[in-house]
Amino acid sequence: MSTESPTARIARLEAHEFFRGLPAGLVRAAAGAAALRSYRVGEFLLREGRDAEEFIAVEQGKVALEVFAADRARLTVQTVGPGEVLGWSWLLSPHRWTLDAIASKPTQVVAVNAAVLRERLAAHPEEGYAFLLRLLPVLAGRLHGLRVQLLEADVL
Repeated sequence: MSTESPTARIARLEAHEFFRGLPAGLVRAAAGAAALRSYRVGEFLLREGRDAEEFIAVEQGKVALEVFAADRARLTVQTVGPGEVLGWSWLLSPHRWTLDAIASKPTQVVAVNAAVLRERLAAHPEEGYAFLLRLLPVLAGRLHGLRVQLLEADVL
């Protein structure tokens, strides 16, 4: 996104479902710390155990969120698509990813620098609150989806 004008970067985030309606100052700050990335099918966006340095908004494509256990095959716990976001490990110390994210279709994302975003949320509590209220339903949905998968797999 570095070749885009600041106005174009802001417009890109304002158009994304997650950022739509969030405080303008927060969207501007996120746009200033954002990079546009593209991934081919099979490429990793995130790797479990690595530093969680970005908050990712999916614009196009599909991303499989997967967990791995040595004695089992990889398990896709959810698929994320356009208008959705991934990653909250960047919010919580020690800031390490807890799963893998792999492009299952050609994918384009906006990746926002987590350190900049954390600093902005801490410095502007009203924006931080609005952001967390937007993020909490995403987390709840992911946990519910995982629970349903575990029930279907007769693990619970």
